[in-house]
Amino acid sequence: MPKIGFVLSHEQFPPTDLLDFGVAAEQAGFDCVWTSDHFHPWQDDEGHASQAWITLAALGQRTKLPFGTGVTCPTYRYEPTIVAQAFASLGVLYPGRVFLGTGSGEAVNEQAATGRWGGYRERVDRLTEATEIIRRLWSGEWLTFEGRYYQIPVAHLYDRPSQPIPIYMSGMGPHSAELAGRIADGLVTSAERATTSSEVRQAWEYGVQSAGKDPKRQEVLAELMVVVGGEAEAREVADKWRFQPHAWDRFVDVADPRRIADEAKRTIPVEEAMQLYTVGETAEPHVRKIVELVRGGVTQVYVHSGQSEQRRVIEFYGREVLPPVRRELGISRAA
Repeated sequence: MPKIGFVLSHEQFPPTDLLDFGVAAEQAGFDCVWTSDHFHPWQDDEGHASQAWITLAALGQRTKLPFGTGVTCPTYRYEPTIVAQAFASLGVLYPGRVFLGTGSGEAVNEQAATGRWGGYRERVDRLTEATEIIRRLWSGEWLTFEGRYYQIPVAHLYDRPSQPIPIYMSGMGPHSAELAGRIADGLVTSAERATTSSEVRQAWEYGVQSAGKDPKRQEVLAELMVVVGGEAEAREVADKWRFQPHAWDRFVDVADPRRIADEAKRTIPVEEAMQLYTVGETAEPHVRKIVELVRGGVTQVYVHSGQSEQRRVIEFYGREVLPPVRRELGISRAA
């Protein structure tokens, strides 16, 4: 059954606010939430970057929603053994409610925090090794691992969840999407890359099938950027998310969020960033876009608004958007 979730943005809000937004999202009728997992925000003027796992642990006490990260890099800032332990512990606390989103990372988080960073091929190879390590530790084995990047003499997780934790992997380009198809349980991508017509989606399906899996039994998570309002509100949001159109071709290797903010605002027209948003003061464009995504094969849509008035967005969606979406698709709220 398709799910509609809400994004808790660590880049823009402190954890105290994020917890309140998570409670509000549950009350409004969202099915699930994810939180970004950053050391720095992408742009300096976004203003926040607290530790995501602590927020999720606290959120689990205040809601009954399923949750996870969108996404965690398990290769530089965090060793894969520690990611495995942390999410296993979350799974013990909140059985059946936790997923791990993973990706190959950005320099603004990984290099900035550790001084370590590699080219795309290294990052993908690290992610492949990390995924194997995490899965094997979750299986309960005593792990000895001799990889190119990780050497583990002996490791074992003593506390493991009673229900499996799915791994959903970010794919913003065809090569990453194909890897996600081969080694993960689902794809995390943007709304514009998520439907079956996109090159990213097709590469992911190829990866799934090459691993002997059925794409229809895998999850596709799409991040949908929205603005509840008109052009003025969209421009305000776009100023803090100006980097987005070129996050992966221009800024992924930049470690300083001040430089990203400066370069993005000098070189990217605000109108270009605005093109990525579903904008509307009425429900119709928001309903239409979610229905389009679900009918295009997306199984989990995560609504992300960069607006300062998060409660307004949450309540608008709960009142005006989620009910007609579910009526049109013939779905009920996820249990």
